[in-house]
Amino acid sequence: MSAAALRSQLNEHISYMYATGILDEYYQQLQSPQDEGFVPEVINIFLGDADRMLNDITSLLNLPVVDFEMVGELVHQLKACSCSVGARKVNLACEHFRQFYKAKNKEGCLTALNLLRNEFYDVRGRLQAIMQLEQQIAALGPK
Repeated sequence: MSAAALRSQLNEHISYMYATGILDEYYQQLQSPQDEGFVPEVINIFLGDADRMLNDITSLLNLPVVDFEMVGELVHQLKACSCSVGARKVNLACEHFRQFYKAKNKEGCLTALNLLRNEFYDVRGRLQAIMQLEQQIAALGPK
């Protein structure tokens, strides 16, 4: 596939993510001209940190006595982390989660965690697709 076709596919993918609210304007700011490895590095940090935080939240919610304050701190960190890449749907899922850990509602937290996890997995897959397309374009040489 030509670089132009791949770039078109990449642009369509990103446009879809904006149109459906998966990404917000912070992702666009991330794309400003910087060093080539910056965006993939930020995305990989987000993906690793978010995955770790989701596992930590899951572990906390599986304890007989839940430390809702710690759950809240982790959800807050995940929300901040998602803002760094413009992962709007993850951010919104964190906002939704907030009402349940504030109310110390374990069942609500578990339900909100499932939503949050699903949104993260969707965003992760789409961001990985973007990075893969960008790698393919880069492999074809300069613009």
